[in-house]
Amino acid sequence: MSITRRDALRLGGIAAAGTLGAPAFGQSLPDKPIRLIVPNAAGGVADLTARTVGAALSERLKQPVVIENRPGAGGIVAGQTLLQAPADGATLMVATNAHAISKSLFRSLPFDPIRDFAPVGLMGTFAIAVLVAPQSPIRTAGDLIAQLKRDPRSGNIGTISVGSTQNLAAELFKTSAGIEATTVPFSGTPALLTSLLRNDVTAAFEIVAPLMGQIRDGSLRAIAVTSAQRAANLPDVPTLQEAGIAGFDVTSWNAIVAPARTPAPVVERINAALNASLADPTVRSKLLEAGVEARGDAPAHLGQLMEAEAEKWRGVIERAGIERQ
Repeated sequence: MSITRRDALRLGGIAAAGTLGAPAFGQSLPDKPIRLIVPNAAGGVADLTARTVGAALSERLKQPVVIENRPGAGGIVAGQTLLQAPADGATLMVATNAHAISKSLFRSLPFDPIRDFAPVGLMGTFAIAVLVAPQSPIRTAGDLIAQLKRDPRSGNIGTISVGSTQNLAAELFKTSAGIEATTVPFSGTPALLTSLLRNDVTAAFEIVAPLMGQIRDGSLRAIAVTSAQRAANLPDVPTLQEAGIAGFDVTSWNAIVAPARTPAPVVERINAALNASLADPTVRSKLLEAGVEARGDAPAHLGQLMEAEAEKWRGVIERAGIERQ
């Protein structure tokens, strides 16, 4: 049976609620620090989420959780590190949207992003915003769609690198809205925002979390978010669904996975500690400050979400004609 991304999150929340406060029975973890590998550099959303959740996990599992940043090659470096680790629960990895996308984005990988890793649990989700410059005459997503439908050459959409969630969200937006504007990829967020503020691009798709200060002070204007529901940190910004694009739902996420052969009781013990951590008001508040909405999940439902996301982005990549890397 197929499952939508929204259903996976909803069911995961219900399942997680049932595990909160559950005793951590089952096979013991090795008596040594737990490595939590992050496939991104320090300071990003995934890193901040890992450090916040890792500290809470350490308290509940009574073992140190050590964050190990292993950026590079679109998550391949981190994935290989986890793949080579013993499947005993002492080595975990943060999985992101890129983990699911990589299955269709790369010609070959040294591992299968779904089969070779055991889902442990979701940590949180965070929004992608559609942004314009403060002086732009475009006030709503409806304005943007109308302009690009009238004349596709009158504007374009900026994102970060080809194959990123932001880039694919823009491609999905164009298909869903029935527009043919050019998507312009940039090497990173600073270059993208510079181009947006110079009016070199009409609009930009970018993760909200690192841009909250600029949105709040008015140096960037968010006209929509790509998630199915409004973002908790941008409650006044409508969704693309509200702009008339039925069913549009792109939400970035961070989760924890383990080596595929990790014993189920170990996975369940870590999942119980993870969900209990995410129910802690202090942890939830810290994550929200970083732009992340805490969201627990059961291992099975995270697995379904990852499979659904991989299939969803495979279709987007094929329709956009993005060449495999």
